[in-house]
Amino acid sequence: MKDSDYIPPQVWQWTGEKTDLNQPTSGSRYEHKLPVGKHPLQLYSLATPNGQKVTILLEELLALGHVGAEYDAWLIKIGEGQQFGSGFVEINPNSKIPALVDHSQNPPLRVFESGSILLYLAEKFKAFIPTDIAARTECLNWLFWQMGSAPYIGGGLGHFYAYAPVKIEYAINRFAMETKRLLDVLDQHLAKHEYLAGQEYSIADIAAFPWYGSVIKGWVYNADEFLSVDQYKHVQRWADAILARPAVQRGRMVNRTFGDLASQLHERHDASDFETKTQDKLQ
Repeated sequence: MKDSDYIPPQVWQWTGEKTDLNQPTSGSRYEHKLPVGKHPLQLYSLATPNGQKVTILLEELLALGHVGAEYDAWLIKIGEGQQFGSGFVEINPNSKIPALVDHSQNPPLRVFESGSILLYLAEKFKAFIPTDIAARTECLNWLFWQMGSAPYIGGGLGHFYAYAPVKIEYAINRFAMETKRLLDVLDQHLAKHEYLAGQEYSIADIAAFPWYGSVIKGWVYNADEFLSVDQYKHVQRWADAILARPAVQRGRMVNRTFGDLASQLHERHDASDFETKTQDKLQ
């Protein structure tokens, strides 16, 4: 049957198997206690764009001298279903990375959803979020804009253009159009502002960069030529400025399991790990 012949049934029925990674139900699938390291902040993640947001912010906070931002970053292999272990589901019932536990609170405080984690850490350390009401609101405008737009890029364009077993022209066109519209929103705004919230680098930029920087630099989906990303000059300028920051470079390495071995730090438990425990050193 061709896709154009498909007619949805009256009631949708799942046809998968109990062993499938994606299922229409939530909750834990097996018992697994999460490890806990020596620092108050315990991060369970993977270096997807959403995961990179948190490690970039933590490295930026440490670069500012916030010693309380020291953290353990534990690898969650989502391709193997580790996000469905009981310990992970306990801190994020949605079974998505990243998830954070702050053991400096009594009882320990769970924080899930990347935007929520960024906002929590920015407010906890009073950094990378403006205090002026107008600037703060603009920062949050763009933070939530990114959270709302990400599914169009990842689950939309990324899935149908790069991963779907069947190339569906309508779906690819629909999400390519929306991704380009979002890039244009960003490009027009950055033509008038150095950063998303104005002149100051903030959690809005930290949230948007792993997604839009990855698209604009061709790091995901191999869609840079397909999307004609060179036309977004202001997004390119913004992405280059953020990528030049040493803390961003470190944050992108944490929980990374792909790419050059020297860029992969599967777990991070100490600042010295960047020098001694990347995969090229371990192998």
